[in-house]
Amino acid sequence: MPRYEFRCRACGDTFEVNRPMTESGEPATCPQGHGDTVKLLSTVAFTGRGGGFTPSPGPAASSGGGCCGGGCGCG
Repeated sequence: MPRYEFRCRACGDTFEVNRPMTESGEPATCPQGHGDTVKLLSTVAFTGRGGGFTPSPGPAASSGGGCCGGGCGCG
């Protein structure tokens, strides 16, 4: 079941709620009993060593350093 993160506007507490996706937009009450909460935007990251996609190497980085490769002397 998906987990959704909320923040209470009254006390500032951040908490999580497990609920079905069909109820993802429903309001949640914080553990302190306050009803003025907002759903936070959560990100999902998948990491691991599975045998999945392997990206090809990109262009080689310049060795000049700095924000633009060192050509302008900014770094």
